[in-house]
Amino acid sequence: MKLKLIFLLFWAISISGNAQQTGTLLKTQLPRVYIDEEISLHFLSPEPIQYVDISTNDMIGDIPLENVFRVKAVRDSVSDLNGYNKSLGVVTIIGQKFIAQYDLWYSHDERQLKTQIEILPINTNPLEVGEIPMSDQELRFFATEAFKDKKKNKITQSTQYGITGKVNKIYTVDDYIFLDISFKNKTNLKFDLDQLRFKIEDKRILKATNVQSIEIEPEYQLFSTESFDKKYRNIYVFKKVTFPNSKVFTIELTESQISGRSLKMRVKYSDLLNADTL
Repeated sequence: MKLKLIFLLFWAISISGNAQQTGTLLKTQLPRVYIDEEISLHFLSPEPIQYVDISTNDMIGDIPLENVFRVKAVRDSVSDLNGYNKSLGVVTIIGQKFIAQYDLWYSHDERQLKTQIEILPINTNPLEVGEIPMSDQELRFFATEAFKDKKKNKITQSTQYGITGKVNKIYTVDDYIFLDISFKNKTNLKFDLDQLRFKIEDKRILKATNVQSIEIEPEYQLFSTESFDKKYRNIYVFKKVTFPNSKVFTIELTESQISGRSLKMRVKYSDLLNADTL
């Protein structure tokens, strides 16, 4: 929890210098960045980019990667400027929790041209107020901290077809649950991962028609993999869930074969209540 507070405190202090008490931001207050028609400028975002607006047709841009915005001047729009500086418009970049805006100017002076700009907190404003959900960047930070923790409680364990699965530890941060899960393959046959499904199910199943199952999708997972030879460990993140003692949280691993191997583990609600804090 101390790590969480430090992280959020740093974020709040960083953006406070750019906050506008009037709730508005003038174009003259925006950071000025120079571009031309020959060199692409890349904005590097700390979070996946959700939306980009280019205010004029004098520029063209795209999002080649989820956290990279690429932009440059359109040749026909600047051909008659003869190298003179001119504002081409404003670009607006929105992440999961921030909005950033830049005033882009044309320049033919290479000394003014940049190829990369990191979007820093000082040049952003928050999108939401009140209770703010964690961004992918924050989830990755805490998932990495959980992965670095070598202490294991072995919450539950199951073995089938030479595959052993373990829930090593459960953590909480605010309204999020972090599950440290590992699998060990004791056979010489590589395990081709089909699905890892998470559900809330009845403890006791009297009839097949009476099964009540609710599938839950992770908000985030630290690694993505399609297969493993001997060992596989990952951190899965969920929003807080509650369920009665008559139900359990299940983890089901299946192999991508017609007659593939499968494994199922069960986590009691009391195990979630006893989770450690990061």
